[in-house]
Amino acid sequence: MVVIASVALLSQVQAVSPAPDGCYPNYTTAKGCNALNSLTNGAGNSGFGWYALFGDSTGNFNTAVGGGALALNNADSNTAVGTAALLLNTSSGPNVAVGTDALVHNDDGGANNAVGAFALLNNVSGSFNNAHGREALWSNTGDENNAFGDFAMLDNTTGSMNTAMGDNALENCVSGSSNLAIGKDAGINVVIGDGNIYIGAGVHGPNDEDQFIRVGDTSLTYDCFISGIYERDVDAGSALLVYVDGVDKLGTALMDANGNRVPFKPQAMLDESLKQQKRIVELEGTVARLAAVVNEQAAQIQKVSAQLEASKPAPQVVNNP
Repeated sequence: MVVIASVALLSQVQAVSPAPDGCYPNYTTAKGCNALNSLTNGAGNSGFGWYALFGDSTGNFNTAVGGGALALNNADSNTAVGTAALLLNTSSGPNVAVGTDALVHNDDGGANNAVGAFALLNNVSGSFNNAHGREALWSNTGDENNAFGDFAMLDNTTGSMNTAMGDNALENCVSGSSNLAIGKDAGINVVIGDGNIYIGAGVHGPNDEDQFIRVGDTSLTYDCFISGIYERDVDAGSALLVYVDGVDKLGTALMDANGNRVPFKPQAMLDESLKQQKRIVELEGTVARLAAVVNEQAAQIQKVSAQLEASKPAPQVVNNP
């Protein structure tokens, strides 16, 4: 690698004495060709490998394991494990890089964590990023991104405050911000979109979009269970009807084929429904009262019929001579 080769051309400055071979004053440990070669009064540093922590003179509490790891560093509290890990870091910390070329180009970005070969490879000044996985956040220069999985947020450059969990999640996001993607290939179509949430393997929109929430792969059929909804009270005065269309989109307002809202309010429908329920209760009461009247009349008719039957004269027999 060119950047590693260039380290060999750096001028010699005061080195630890004797030559790097173990433990030295100020809690320093150096082992490897030119490891901690420039150290003056920095403390608590450990350099293992060819040119590990080569340029560190006054930096403290750094650990470098691997050829060229933290070679140009002079900051505090950095940890680099792997060939060329944090190679070009000079003045920032605390950073953690584990893997070949992890955070290799970082210069003044701080509080970054890169675990995996080539993770956060091109980050120069971005801070507060976490990349766990091969080539995760490979192109990143933004801040406060979290990528977990191989190639997660691979192409991100200036996007910030994104979270991607899963191989290739938000892989093509370049400058989009505040996106959340959980699952392999989740949110893979986002490039510049902001504020989206994708949950599930392969869940993504048709193209760039802003402020969409997508849960579950629409090509699959699910039984959906969400606790905390059934038999929970809501305010009848502000409650709205919820609709779902053929592509599983939820909403409270109906739209026609031209994208225009249908000119009636779901709240009016709810109010009418409540009125209808009240009318039904009233009708049920009326029917009950009418039934009672009918029963009473039937009883009276039965009583009168019995009295008439009892008052009939007895039949007489006529004898013919």
